[in-house]
Amino acid sequence: MALPIYASTTQRVWHYSYLTICGLIFFFLIAPILVIIPLSFNAQNFFTFTPEMLRFDPAGYSLKHYNDFFTNSDWQLAMKNSLKIAPVATLISVSLGTLAAIGLSQSHVPGRRAIMATLISPMIVPLIISATGMYFFYSNPYIPIPFYGKLYLPFTLTGEYWGVVLAHAALGIPFVIITVTATLVGFDKSLTRASAMMGAGPVRTFFRVQMPLIMPGVISGALFAFITSFDEVVVVLFVGSAQNKTLPWQMFIGLREQISPTILAAATILITVSVILLLVVELLRRRSERLRGMSPG
Repeated sequence: MALPIYASTTQRVWHYSYLTICGLIFFFLIAPILVIIPLSFNAQNFFTFTPEMLRFDPAGYSLKHYNDFFTNSDWQLAMKNSLKIAPVATLISVSLGTLAAIGLSQSHVPGRRAIMATLISPMIVPLIISATGMYFFYSNPYIPIPFYGKLYLPFTLTGEYWGVVLAHAALGIPFVIITVTATLVGFDKSLTRASAMMGAGPVRTFFRVQMPLIMPGVISGALFAFITSFDEVVVVLFVGSAQNKTLPWQMFIGLREQISPTILAAATILITVSVILLLVVELLRRRSERLRGMSPG
């Protein structure tokens, strides 16, 4: 926002100081990404800029790390597992999170603030605590039932595909709840009453009236849930196994055991995917505001 021509000297100093501080913070956050991307094209197996790269010599740049990423069996297995886990976890997160947000948007629901705080707690609790809790929960082959005892299960979820999917879904649900709840703030509830008066049932009203209007929030939540699942490493280290290791897990192994510069290529690919998804989220946010009349078309 530009300063008015009648702004005082103090206001101008504060304005430009504020912009400078924001610029420094932005640079501090974005600098690691700006370093990783050019290093991923290093022709040598180094994590530093070579003299050829600093001279912008074409011989100092190469796609060898990207070629290794797309041809190495370990990296491809990790990528395949991530693409198998993230979409399913996102689908579960969107289904449960959307229903929870709609239910908690009703004013007559008792204790909805406490329920909301509980559902979004995975965003607040440190991941190491959530991962530890999930590990012990998955490892116990029984479910405690009040006044009954223990119901023993014939299986455990530790190290299994569905264990990782459900863990990632639990981490993604809070993002869906928050985005859908924000969309429901401007929702006109008289539309659902009008639909009921016209003879439509709850299910038809949801899919024909509510869902089209809250769809931007649902898609935004789905993208956040997908990014969370695709980039998560702490929980999968606890509840996953070598057969279902994900791309972040493979990157973690690469840093600890083999120090492969292919990690830089994988990180660049993840950064590109995340930026694209965040741009889509921003476009959906603006579309949602236009639909609700909060911004000009």
